Amino acid sequence: MPHAPSEGARLWYEEAGTGHPILFIHEFGADHREWEDQMRFFSREYRCIAYAARGYPPSEVPSDPKLYGQDYAVKDAVAVLRHLGIPKAHVVGLSMGAFAALLFGLRHPGVATSLVLAGVGSGSPRQEQAAFRTACQGRGDTLIAKGWPGEMAEETGHSPTRIQLKKKDPRGWAAYMQRLSEHSGPGTGLTMKHYQGERDSIFDWEAELRRMAVPTLLAVGDEDGPCIETNIFLKSVLPNAGLWMCPRTGHAINLEEPAAFNREVAAFLSTVERGRWSLG
Repeated sequence: MPHAPSEGARLWYEEAGTGHPILFIHEFGADHREWEDQMRFFSREYRCIAYAARGYPPSEVPSDPKLYGQDYAVKDAVAVLRHLGIPKAHVVGLSMGAFAALLFGLRHPGVATSLVLAGVGSGSPRQEQAAFRTACQGRGDTLIAKGWPGEMAEETGHSPTRIQLKKKDPRGWAAYMQRLSEHSGPGTGLTMKHYQGERDSIFDWEAELRRMAVPTLLAVGDEDGPCIETNIFLKSVLPNAGLWMCPRTGHAINLEEPAAFNREVAAFLSTVERGRWSLG
């Protein structure tokens, strides 16, 4: 299987199609397989790459807690592109992956043709950050000790921002739950504790965000409560961002509404590539 070397871990990746590259970065509660609808759709015109984050097999699962965190998430995205000889790409992320994509844009703006940030920002509002971090530590310990099957998977799949997928697409939700049960308890537990639970608040980056001109599409469901405030903030400070809010939709926007998501992202990429995504 193909792997890209990164600092402290080898990352499994897959690719399809030819054309300008798109790098897909997955969320905490999923893996590279969540992008299948997008890989199939966009690979008709683009070179699409999806990879499993460190801690998510078939990528390696480091046992050292110091090898997890937001800095490694960005390094891993860069490592995959470098391994494939890609100098510049559209970067599309969901949730934890969108956080990494945003930080990627801040640190490597010359490598990002554009950013698509879907469901970004849970735990970032300052009034929520302390409780969010505490919850991440507890959930991380539980995952390390018990893994996903049973209580943790059921709690995640039936959470207020995920239940919409079950209501709209029971078959898709069942497939999501199966993938969830296959994740590494230690890998996701360490990710929860040291990436999710120790990452910055996006609100703390305001000065840098106001200077970042990378074309950006913010995508959020109107029932993704933990992310709405952060997306409105990002729309107000990013000089080159547009905000798309999808109605009746929760956190996993690309799984709940794949056709709408693909349509909006395709239109955004086309506008960027034609040089028509101008500063607001």
